[in-house]
Amino acid sequence: MKKFIPYEKMSKRMKKEADKQKRKDWGVLSPVTRKSKNAKIYDRKKIRSMDRKDHGTDFYFFADD
Repeated sequence: MKKFIPYEKMSKRMKKEADKQKRKDWGVLSPVTRKSKNAKIYDRKKIRSMDRKDHGTDFYFFADD
């Protein structure tokens, strides 16, 4: 069993290791999926999806002569 050492009395290396262990786990959260998109960046996929919505439905009109 390891001897308990208060955080204030730990060496820099031991503090670094303890901090690393605390930061290690995000649990059920995924930080990658929480990232929001930057609205200022050009997004080709967004433009293509908008084109499909606007021009995806074609209407045909037949004139009676």
